[in-house]
Amino acid sequence: MTPALPALTDEALDDLDDAPEAEVEATEEQIVDQATAARTIAELTQEIATLQRLEALAQEVRRRGTDRKWEELSSLAQSNPAMSDAQGHRRKLIIFTEHRDTLTYLAIGHRDYRLGGSVFVRQFPRQMEIVSPGGFPPGITLENFLWRQAPRSRRIAEVFAKCGLVERSGQGLNRMFEECIKESKPQPNFSGTDDYQVSVTLRGEVQDARFLRFLERVGQERFASFTTRDLLALDRVHRDQSMPEEVRLRLPFLMEQGVIERVGRGKYILSRQFYGFLGRKGVYTRKRGLDRETNKALLLKHIRDNHREGSQLQEFLEVLPALSRDQVQRLLRELKTDGLVHNGGRTKGARWYPGVAPQRIASENEQYSEKTQL
Repeated sequence: MTPALPALTDEALDDLDDAPEAEVEATEEQIVDQATAARTIAELTQEIATLQRLEALAQEVRRRGTDRKWEELSSLAQSNPAMSDAQGHRRKLIIFTEHRDTLTYLAIGHRDYRLGGSVFVRQFPRQMEIVSPGGFPPGITLENFLWRQAPRSRRIAEVFAKCGLVERSGQGLNRMFEECIKESKPQPNFSGTDDYQVSVTLRGEVQDARFLRFLERVGQERFASFTTRDLLALDRVHRDQSMPEEVRLRLPFLMEQGVIERVGRGKYILSRQFYGFLGRKGVYTRKRGLDRETNKALLLKHIRDNHREGSQLQEFLEVLPALSRDQVQRLLRELKTDGLVHNGGRTKGARWYPGVAPQRIASENEQYSEKTQL
């Protein structure tokens, strides 16, 4: 006798979320084994024959070596009147390629089938949106979905993999982000996601063609070694955005590769190579900031200009806003060691003055007098 299908009530499904992995797989296998419309041996034989015919058709398409999608796209681009504007100029065509299959799998394979509702796919001239019922699986958030994996249905994942629609498990989202960065497009936007739906938007416009050319110049061999975290860090530096710790840890590697440089405490810019490639070395100099001796000269000038009332540390931070408090204090100590400035007081209210401190002059005079007498 065939075992009865498990009773998948809401309570049973909730319990299944917390069940051991072996129990979840066993339940899935039991459900999949009975997921057939056949009620007799003859009907089952007919279903198997249909599947074999579909498999043979798929193999024939693969052997044929022609790409139907590419043929249709070529025909559209060359013969469709909509590809030209009223003045006869060719329109630009934005193409979504690798990401689309991944988005389709995310919508179908990761949706919560306990909830009603449909998957919505909206395609616009410059962006595509997909909304799938159900939020992220337990333990997955907007902050960690690139680093953690929690498939809702291993069976659906296996079907997509066997059909060639997805690659290795857990690589889909990473690939989406990597390709967007490599093509200098906005990263996938999941901001519309909540406890009841996963919403993602892909935009197709290239934001900075110069950055795209720079990435090409980096070289395919070196570029192939970049991980998702490396590309995310590089993109955040390019956009001058903050980054999470998982991404920040890759900054030393990018510095070794010569694609970014550190210009201050916690501040990075794209390398001299990038701005030289663009012919904008002046912008690089401005972003890089002044060299050490120039910074010291600016501090010394400010101290001399305000020699009567003295200068406080907060003023120096305004003179050199790109430097941290510790960096400014280090420059002041160097100026003091060189005998160019001195300070009065040791608290936050301490003030700096030009020249050597009177006490130091008196001490040096006394030492000189003693040596003379000897």
